[in-house]
Amino acid sequence: MNFRSKPAMTISALGSALLAVGLLTACGNTGAQEPAPSAESSAAQSPSQVLSSTAWETTGAVDQDGNEVPLTDERAANYVGFAYFNEDGSFQMYTLEDEPKMQGEWTVDEAGTARHIVAKDGDGETLFERDSQITELTGEEFTYRVPSEGNDGQYVDIIHTPTDHLEPTK
Repeated sequence: MNFRSKPAMTISALGSALLAVGLLTACGNTGAQEPAPSAESSAAQSPSQVLSSTAWETTGAVDQDGNEVPLTDERAANYVGFAYFNEDGSFQMYTLEDEPKMQGEWTVDEAGTARHIVAKDGDGETLFERDSQITELTGEEFTYRVPSEGNDGQYVDIIHTPTDHLEPTK
């Protein structure tokens, strides 16, 4: 055997092995959700498709004057968590600690300006219904407005951004 060709064969074999590992890694399923669509690609989708295209996490809130509202503030705290809007019109919401908050059915109007949810208990009985004005719905942001009860002209916009946080198992 010619020892001069052995190192070249070893380097070649090593290179092939590294290439194969890289390809397998690139093709592997990591369990992460697909990335959210960009603003350009979300423009080609209906508002319902945009909302159901990713999981959403509450990442901010602002009042009618543009002032940041802490997510722990009583005006925002009830709306904080992870939301999963499914293509079939069902939804599940969880706290940031993965505790169930609510479930039910949802719709978005064709203009993408209003969302309607019907919260249901475990037996499918309606608990309440809520309509929310949508102020932003793109692949990068979903924001809806919560009017302050009894305070005309005052509101809090609840801001959500895409997350790769997997829905907790039931």
